[in-house]
Amino acid sequence: MIRVIVADDQPLVRAGLSAMLGVEPDIDVVAEAPDGAQAVEAARRLRPDMVCMDVRMPGMDGIAATRELCGPGVAEPIPVLILTTFDVDDYLFGALEAGASGFLLKDAEPTTVVDAVRSVAAGNGTLADTLTKRVVRELLDRRRTQPVTAARATELLTARELDILLLLAQGMSNEEVARSLVLEVSTVKSHLARMMPKLGVRSRLQAVVWAYQNRVVDIPT
Repeated sequence: MIRVIVADDQPLVRAGLSAMLGVEPDIDVVAEAPDGAQAVEAARRLRPDMVCMDVRMPGMDGIAATRELCGPGVAEPIPVLILTTFDVDDYLFGALEAGASGFLLKDAEPTTVVDAVRSVAAGNGTLADTLTKRVVRELLDRRRTQPVTAARATELLTARELDILLLLAQGMSNEEVARSLVLEVSTVKSHLARMMPKLGVRSRLQAVVWAYQNRVVDIPT
């Protein structure tokens, strides 16, 4: 059972998302929160499998709350899926840097949201198709201050870790990576666990962004 906390300052949106997720046989909404502070408190107390987090909320916003739950220095991070009405903007990039595992716009189809919840809870990041290229391009533009080359990856990663990173950048899940490389899923997860600290990232999604930043893969056209 996937245990979820829903954080949104709009009661109707919060109730609707909770109801939509709650009808799924494998998802249990264990708490709701109207702001980031209460989401963090509930998450630390209940230790859910993931949190669905709005961006703009009163008091502690979704970015700050995400940093508290899965940012750098968090010993036992809780995955966060950002759900926002806002298209690509500073809030989304800030949330990615804070450690969010995925992003969706609130106008996504219900099945897409449910699939994203399952993906993030399973350790597979997700990003709305309409945002992917623009997020990658924006992050690349923001961090051009240091020269980057694909050689950086070979300095940091083993050959197998590099293979896995390249497949992640194609949007593959752990299961798909395992099938492609003829490995056990547990082996892929072990490689990921060793790879991410080397890259200084906390999620699969951040690892993919790192790959684009360091020109390990080309920007999608």
